[in-house]
Order: sequence, then C-alpha cells, then structure tokens
Amino acid sequence: MTMIAAMGRVSEIQATLVQLSAGASAQKTAATTTAVASASTFAEALASASGAATVTPSAVSTGAATGADVVAGAEKYLGVPYVFGGEDASGMDCSGLVQTVYAELGIDVPRLVSGQMKIGTEVGSLAEARPGDLIVTGGGDHILIYAGNNKVIHAPYEGRTVSLVEAYMDDSEITTIRRVIPDAPAATAGMGAAGGQLSAALASFMNGAAR
Repeated sequence: MTMIAAMGRVSEIQATLVQLSAGASAQKTAATTTAVASASTFAEALASASGAATVTPSAVSTGAATGADVVAGAEKYLGVPYVFGGEDASGMDCSGLVQTVYAELGIDVPRLVSGQMKIGTEVGSLAEARPGDLIVTGGGDHILIYAGNNKVIHAPYEGRTVSLVEAYMDDSEITTIRRVIPDAPAATAGMGAAGGQLSAALASFMNGAAR
C-alpha cells in the first residue's frame, strides 16, 4: 500500500469514528430528554393525585384518626372521677371527656354538649352506631362515646367514675347520634383513585428511564 493510499484510509477511519461519536451523543441526549419528560409527567401526576386524595370532612382535622382511636383514647380515662366542669385526668364531666379525647387526636370539638350534639353527621339509630360516635341523651343533658359491641364510655355523674358499660338506652331515649369521624370507605375510595394515578405515573417514569 502506497503512502497516499494509507493516508486516505486513515482519513476514512477518522471520519467513521466522528460519525459514531455523534450518533452515541445523540442517543444519550434523546434518552436524557425522555427521562426528564417522564420525571415531569410523574411529578405532575403526583401533585394531581395528592389533590385527589385530600379529604377534609367537617369538624375533623387533617390527621388519620379512626373511631377505634377515639375509643382507645377514652379508655385511658376509665376510673377517673366525675367532676363537674373537669376535663383532665384529675376529674372530668361527660362533655369534658369527649372534648379531651378528641383534642388528643387533633380534632377540635365544642366544650359543651349543646355544641357537641351538632357536629359531624347524624346517625339514624343505635344499631347503626360505630365506635367513636357520640350519643346524646336527655335533650342534650348527657353525652356518651359509643365503644362498639353495644357498649358506651361516659362520665356519668357525681360520685361515679368514667366507665365502660352496656348501652342502657334505646332509640326512644336518644336525642341524636353524631359521627364526627367520617366512614372509612369514603377515604379509601379517594386513596384508591389516587393510588391508581400514582401507579400509572410511576410505571411511565420507570419505562422512560429504562430506555
């Protein structure tokens, strides 16, 4: 091979290397652009899903308290003596018990039965009551926390203590039953829709990043 032919061959090889390098750079740029776009789509879907999952029921904080949490909170005060106007472990009355238990879960309720009997949504009968619901009797004279299994927790009257007892009243003696914490299925449905959006966005992001 002559020197001129050799130089020509070298030039061809250099040109080929330049083309290969340019092609690899273009592929890398395309992959990066795809990943960025996928990440943006994922972020937008995440924000949208977060908005869809927001549940702000009336009289309830943004926490995740349940009716079972209310019952467990009330059980901590079993044995505390009844004290008119009291609202702590040294003594409490019926509405003081309710306010304290809900406050510890981050939920604001009025101090007196007259206000507590108007919050949340009304439950039709004792048979429909769920743990954490509030049962008002005597036209607003007394309030109790439904504990489930036909039992209630309340601070009865002077000389007694906070007690867990059988629900001694029937529907004819109940003024109203109030559900302060909404039913779980409504929140679950919202989370289900949000979960679907998040899953789809995550799949899109992962597929884009894998290319």
